[in-house]
Formats: sequence, structure tokens, C-alpha cells
Amino acid sequence: MTQTTDATTTPDPTPEWEKRFRAPRVSLPDWAEDAPQRSLFVSNATGTYELYAWDRTTGEQRQVTDRPNGTTDGVLSLDGAWIWWFSDTDGDEFGVWMRQPFAAGGRDEPAAPGLDASYPAGLALGRDGTAVVGRSTDEDGSTIHVVRPGETPVEIYRHRESAGVGDLSHDGTLLAIEHTEHGDAMHSAVRVLRLDGSLVAQLDDTEGGTRELGLEVLGFAPVAGDGRLLIGHQRRGRWEPVVWNPLTGEETDLAIELPGDVNAEWYPDGSGLLIAHSFEARSELWRYDFAKSALIQVDTPVGTVSGATARPDGSVEYLWSSAATPPEVRSTAGGVVLDPPGMKAPASVPVTDAWAEGPGGRVHALVQRPAGEGPFPTVFEIHGGPTWHDSDAFAAGPAAWVDHGFAVVRVNYRGSTGYGREWTDALKHRVGLIELEDIAAVRDWAVESGLADPSKLVLAGGSWGGYLTLLGLGTQPDAWALGLAAVPVADYVTAYHDEMEALKAMDRTLLGGTPEEVPERFEASSPLTYVDAVKAPVYISAGVNDPRCPIRQVENYVDRLAARDAVHEVYRYDAGHGSLVVEERIKQVRLELDFARRHLGMA
Repeated sequence: MTQTTDATTTPDPTPEWEKRFRAPRVSLPDWAEDAPQRSLFVSNATGTYELYAWDRTTGEQRQVTDRPNGTTDGVLSLDGAWIWWFSDTDGDEFGVWMRQPFAAGGRDEPAAPGLDASYPAGLALGRDGTAVVGRSTDEDGSTIHVVRPGETPVEIYRHRESAGVGDLSHDGTLLAIEHTEHGDAMHSAVRVLRLDGSLVAQLDDTEGGTRELGLEVLGFAPVAGDGRLLIGHQRRGRWEPVVWNPLTGEETDLAIELPGDVNAEWYPDGSGLLIAHSFEARSELWRYDFAKSALIQVDTPVGTVSGATARPDGSVEYLWSSAATPPEVRSTAGGVVLDPPGMKAPASVPVTDAWAEGPGGRVHALVQRPAGEGPFPTVFEIHGGPTWHDSDAFAAGPAAWVDHGFAVVRVNYRGSTGYGREWTDALKHRVGLIELEDIAAVRDWAVESGLADPSKLVLAGGSWGGYLTLLGLGTQPDAWALGLAAVPVADYVTAYHDEMEALKAMDRTLLGGTPEEVPERFEASSPLTYVDAVKAPVYISAGVNDPRCPIRQVENYVDRLAARDAVHEVYRYDAGHGSLVVEERIKQVRLELDFARRHLGMA
């Protein structure tokens, strides 16, 4: 239907930055392997991120979940008959799997009766209705269960260290899992089991934990009678795929000569691999053809491909964006795959690349500049993870700062992914302090280049970025005018004792032990150690149900600020590690903007 606008229509007073959050978005649609016309995606169309079913044959779309704090974890059964979704409580990530029929009108029911609530640790669904469910709890560690229709779940794996379900083979007889029984939570080994728990084969590039080389399960071949397993490895100093047959032990090295990290998934007919290549904060797609042993580039614009999937007809659907251009789900067959109704997100400004010499090598940063001449008040927006990286992708948060006259700098510090194994694995023992050295190098570049006003430097971030913000304010108190920390680690020792089990394992790997075993390392890396040195005003936001950066350790830090009348504000909200509610996200950004502008004299 064509919509006309009357010349007297009142302009929309909504600020551009808020429109970027409110504009409907969709994820890359997942699809049922044996019913590819049935798809599942996530959207914020109602104002909360929820799951939606999409019948491509009829074009019908319907909302599957409707919960106050949103839902994003969902999986289609292979035949497309069922939608599995994870039900936690207000973002605490602790819950059970539910399911409902794909067809409208069905009711939710427990998907794995007999399994108690847990943190999720992977899920694989078989063609005969069998499911393999991974669980993680503080009491049991990691467990894996086979769930067959009408039968009591059977536990086939248990270990104190982190482990999770990878994939089921096409015929449902082989199960690939990732585990860290060797104690290194950053570098998994892979094991293939039968569904009775018996061992078929295993790969362990860590050699029992003596080498920092990880493996990851990328998926079994999607073809009947083909038991090959696609594995990601780090043997050449970066992530890249290898094809492994666990029944014969044969490995096929693909020798994909592209710089940076390489991920892969199967084409549906098993004739090739869809290659996702990430290098220096941008990504692209390729097809690897087994028959020709050749790479063929898939045409995508410059920017970031956040997800991609090969369809049965050979086309590729992918979610693409750049810092300037809002995300779209596109197809190599032409056009946009899903175009949600409603307003479109306004564009932002592109990023430019900056490189600074740091103590561990060249540090890459992405820079967005507002209109006008510098130096600008500048926000150093630090990413979480830490095993993550900022990329040339659309982000409503940084764009909001640019709209308000701030430059935004995002730093891919040591510990970030995307720059090789050594860069990621450099984050050991001096946790937090290593990243801040790299951030300081980029900060010096920003000031010396004339980009940043040295009197208006803001350190900000969420999760690990929030942790680095608080740590930076205490260890570099004269460098920052302001700090904005969302869902941070603030008291490392208390955080360790209160957080979910999988994160305890990660912290033991990063710091080399528990707080009782290496107290000096936890003390050196904890923001609470340096809280009395903080000079800058501090704004902290925290979810009261957060299992990753729990609220008690945040309150310990806030109490120390309050005890000496340090300038600070705290916002607590009823959710977990962030919010899936659009208005809540807008409120949090608005509060941060207001705090920064008031304390920098810009209000």
C-alpha cells in the first residue's frame, strides 16, 4: 500500500539516536534442515526482542514468545515441526528448555521433562525426536543428557570443568562435544561419543593442557551416510577449519590462505563450505568448493557480516551492516530477505581506522567523528568479552554519542579476537592491566592527533568493558574525566564466588587459579583495590538478576565510593546481563548521556 504524507504533518520529534533503537530489526533467520521453508528469527518489533516463526511458503509470520524481559534463544527441530526456546527468569540465564508447535495455536510445553533448571550448555536435535541437552550448574559442573520422547533423560557425560554439546551427526548416532577437562577454559578439546556415552574418537590440540591451542565444533556434514565433522582449529596461529572423520581419523587440511580468522559451515548438499573471513574489524564471505579445492568469493559490501547461511538452492543469506548503514538480511539471489515494517533506522557516520604502537604491538581502533572541527569530547567505548572485538558494524550506542557531539573510539586491545591467537592469548595473569595499556596507547594517539579533547575523555563500556572502565578509573585516575560502567566486574573476588560456573572456569584460566590460590593476582586485577584512588565522576548501571557480573559485588564497590562521598550515580534495573527491552535500553543510554553532559559542562 502506498502511503502519502500531508504537507502539514507535524515532523516526528523523536531524536535520531532513539529511532536507531526503536526501528524494528530482525536477526538472520534460522531454518529447519528438513523443512527449509520454515524459519525462526528474533525481532524487536513489539519493543522487546522475541522469537518469531516464518513460513516462507505462505509468507505468514507470527510471534512465538512473549515475556516481559524478552527471549532470544531458540532452535527449530530438523523437521520444522517444533520450536525449542530457553525459558529463564528475568534474564538470569538459569532455566529450562520449552517447546511449542511451529503451527499457530499450539501451547508451550516442557521440551525435556525430567531435567532440572540449569545454565544452558548446548543443544542438538535429532531426526527421530531425540535431543541432546547440555547443562551447567554450580553443584554438578557440566552434564550432558540424551532425551528421547516418552523416556527418562539419560546422563552420558559429567565433569567439573566446562563442557558443552556441539552437534549430532545426520543419522543421529554420533555426538560431538567440546570440553575443557584439562582446565584451560579458553582452549577446548573435542570428543565424539555415541549416545550411550561410549568414546568414538577425540582431538586435543592442548595435549592435556600443555599447549594453548583450541578446537571448536562447527558441525557434522548434513548428508546421509557422511560422518565427517567440521572443526575449527588454531594450529597456524589463528582460527581456521579442518574436516575430520572421527570414524577413520582422517583429516583434510583445507589450507585457506586468507589473513585473519576463518570460520565455516557446510553447504546443505555437503559439496562445499561457506567461509566467513574476518580481518581487521571487517568480514567477507567465500565458498570453498571441495571438488575444485578452490575458494570462490561471495559478493558482499564492505562492512561486517554478522551471520550467514547457505540455503538448499545454493544461495547465501547474510546479515550485513556497517558503522554507517543499519543492518539488513540480504541474499545473493538478490534483494532483502526480511524487511520489517515500521520506521527505518537513521544512518550514522562511517568509521575510520587508527593504529597505535602499544607495549604488545600495534593496537587497532575504530573511530567515529561528529561534524565540525576537533578536538572533541571523546568516548572510549570498550567492548566486552574479553574474547570479542569491535568491528565496522552498525551500533546504536556509539551513534548516539556522535549525535551529541562526541567522537567515539573503540579499541581492540590484547585479548580481543580477530587478530590471531597470540593477541587473544596475551591476556593472562595481569588481567585488566594489559588491556588498559593498549587503551592508553590509543588514548595518547587520540590526544596527540587532535581528535580528542584531553579534558573531556570518557572511559565507558559494558560487561568486560565496564570492568575495564572501573579498573581504568582507579589505576589511571588522572587520565579520565568521567567513567560509565554498565554491568561491570567491580569486586573481582566476590564476583568470582557469585558468578555462574562457566565464568569461574574462565577466571581460573585467565588468572591462573582461584582467589584463594592466587590472591595477589585477583587483588591486582580488581577495581575494588583501587576504588579510593578514583577521582572522576562514575556512573554505574547493573542488572539485579545478572549471573555474569552479579549485583553483590557491584554494591561492594558502590559502598566504597559512597563512604568517601565520591561523585557517583547508580542505576539498578530488573533484568540480567543487559536488557532485551527497547525502552529500557533507551533509558539507560539517556541516563549515560545526561550524566556525561552534566559533569563535562556540556548540558
